[in-house]
Amino acid sequence: MKKSIIVSIVTILVMVLGISIVMAATDQPGSESDPVVTKSYVDSKTSFSPISLTAGQKLIGGEGTEIILRSGEATAIDNGANGISDLTVGMDLMTGSQVVTNHLLLVPRNDGRGITAVTDIWVMVRGTYTVQ
Repeated sequence: MKKSIIVSIVTILVMVLGISIVMAATDQPGSESDPVVTKSYVDSKTSFSPISLTAGQKLIGGEGTEIILRSGEATAIDNGANGISDLTVGMDLMTGSQVVTNHLLLVPRNDGRGITAVTDIWVMVRGTYTVQ
């Protein structure tokens, strides 16, 4: 009786171990379940790029673009109904509102929102954008 219980337990353990090995073997690096990405891809998703604008130029962000004003003076550009999100203070900036240096701005949609340089400025940008 004891021997059959021990044999059953060992059999179950071997089956569980075998299934675990098979499952681990299917997650090959580069497969759909375990994709491999390049350093340049990761950098493009995690790094801010420094951008210089002259007075009067506009930086229009795409959906999800993040902007940090580092120097100079700039004002916000809204889409006519909603502002650009100032995540540092938790409010929307409407067209003409002063952008505070070192605040993190977020463009929620690709609908014309961004900033206008009042003076020559430097900004850090992550995401897609156009300069006009």
